[in-house]
Amino acid sequence: MTIRTILVDDEKLAIQGLQVRLEPFDDIEVIDTCSNGREAIRKIKTEKPDLVFLDIQMPGFDGFSVVKGVMEIEPPLFVFVTAFEEHAIRAFEANAVNYLMKPVDEDKLADTVERVRQRLAEKKSTEDAEQLLDVLAEVAPDRAAQFTEDGGESADRFEKLINVKDRGQIFRVEVDSIEHIDAAGDYMIISTGDNSLVLRETMKDLERRLDPRKFQRVHRSTIVNLDQVRQVKPHTNGECFLVLDSGAEVKVSRSYRDVVARFVH
Repeated sequence: MTIRTILVDDEKLAIQGLQVRLEPFDDIEVIDTCSNGREAIRKIKTEKPDLVFLDIQMPGFDGFSVVKGVMEIEPPLFVFVTAFEEHAIRAFEANAVNYLMKPVDEDKLADTVERVRQRLAEKKSTEDAEQLLDVLAEVAPDRAAQFTEDGGESADRFEKLINVKDRGQIFRVEVDSIEHIDAAGDYMIISTGDNSLVLRETMKDLERRLDPRKFQRVHRSTIVNLDQVRQVKPHTNGECFLVLDSGAEVKVSRSYRDVVARFVH
């Protein structure tokens, strides 16, 4: 699989250096380069790349503005490349694959490319499964409904306790006590109503450990425990909020409205 890639940096030498470092990766195809944020937004929308290496500090539209500017389409994977370490937390909040410091270390770049491959493979697997379910729904609707409900797997295989190492301590979290989980790059923020813990794990990996009949994605970066939902509050543009046991409110994006249908009888 070829990974169609765009490089964005206002420094020409930085782009040239990254191009050289990416040459050993046969599956990375640099289809374009951009020198500013506005150009990057335009190119991402027209070229629809799989991956974007994105500088953060640029005149005018910075890297985070670029991410916001392409949210109306299905965004590519982003890797932030910058000389400023203090932007790391915001990079993970923007759901970046990784955060690379200039000058880019070759080993860290190799690790990043491998993460990109895994993310794209997971995405393709999800798309393939969705297409299969669509076909199954046409030829055997009863079986498709059953498959969707039980996920084809026993609930016994899913975690009951999750060990979270946070702030130098190990917390044993009962899965049923989790209200919602928010993604921040390769970190997960697990909220239990009275506590929040940070787990270094991708959302895809964590989803595999949780029972999908209870834990559902309601936003591209949020998972909710449906047993903790106490109220559904309609919002504008087809979106809504779920009110949880603790009183916390979680926004449901339009892409996940089917989750809300479970509460409407």
